[in-house]
Amino acid sequence: MEHYYSVILAGGVGKRFWPLSRKKQPKQLLDIAGNKSMINLTIDRLRTLSEMDHIYILTNQEQADMIMKQNPELKPDNFIIEPSGKNTAPAIGLAALHLLHRDPKAIMGLFPADHLITKTAKFTSTVQCAIAAAGNFKALFTFGIKPTYPATGYGYIQVEKEELPGESHIYRSRTFAEKPNLETAKLFLKSGEFLWNSGMFVWQAQVIMDKINRFLPDMGLCLTELGKTIGTPHYKRAVARIWKTIQPISIDYGVLEQSSRINVVRAEFDWSDVGSWDTIYKIEEKDKNKNVMRSGGMLLRSSGNYVHCKSLKVFGLGLKNMVIVEHQGALLIMPRSESENIKEIVDSLPVIGEQELL
Repeated sequence: MEHYYSVILAGGVGKRFWPLSRKKQPKQLLDIAGNKSMINLTIDRLRTLSEMDHIYILTNQEQADMIMKQNPELKPDNFIIEPSGKNTAPAIGLAALHLLHRDPKAIMGLFPADHLITKTAKFTSTVQCAIAAAGNFKALFTFGIKPTYPATGYGYIQVEKEELPGESHIYRSRTFAEKPNLETAKLFLKSGEFLWNSGMFVWQAQVIMDKINRFLPDMGLCLTELGKTIGTPHYKRAVARIWKTIQPISIDYGVLEQSSRINVVRAEFDWSDVGSWDTIYKIEEKDKNKNVMRSGGMLLRSSGNYVHCKSLKVFGLGLKNMVIVEHQGALLIMPRSESENIKEIVDSLPVIGEQELL
């Protein structure tokens, strides 16, 4: 796999994990789902596929500095820097350009920094299968996760019933579906034709650039101009100038959903995008009353709660299905069922003069 490179997407802050996640302590640097930070868990997992010099982290300069402080093995050469957040399509295009400059035959795997994956050996073998297929076909490959319950927080991919000829666990896509309501999610699960959309991909770097040029031609022109300066003294000035002109759009909307068919690798390793405090509650170990207590104190006649407080002892009575998180002068209290709506609080902080809590 000399032409394979892993790219970690690590540009976000993670508003849904406020107050633990802040601009100066983004979600991927937190140890919210184990004894290591999310990004270090991701790096460990990807090192089963390649050496460190074939692992890149796509992020902004501020976060790159923080990530290097947390992981001394990483060097500036491991980073591809975005001048500003433009969603995933421009970011992936930028990464593809850098890889093509290094290796015209580059195959790239794209993995968000904040996913939790167990059964690493199964993950490795599944990705290796996708890498081999991507080397043989000028096609796009994404990973679909076999659903274990009718999740309403994930997008879905409907796949054909039969595997691709000669390929194990790889299917053609039929449709992409946005996050469904509960009844629709139950129908998806019952049909057996739908997989969770994991947001992880493998493809040849040149193939994704060809797709961007086809479906997002304005972006393609900008990226092509920028690509000519990689490795020259003009690059920093060019990326600062050209990046401002690129319109934000996700790779799903901009490319995948415009393509007639996508190849879907059916993955059966345990996976979570760790998207909310409720998700963390579901994957953490619980006590006999189904509470997760990462705090001193005590809960009486209480069940289904997630508590994460380092500088306070929490005492609760009669609490049901609540989230209580305290960090650096801010205390969050909400029902677990409201976890997806936490951005309402975060987006309101500047309005009420509390922007220092961001």
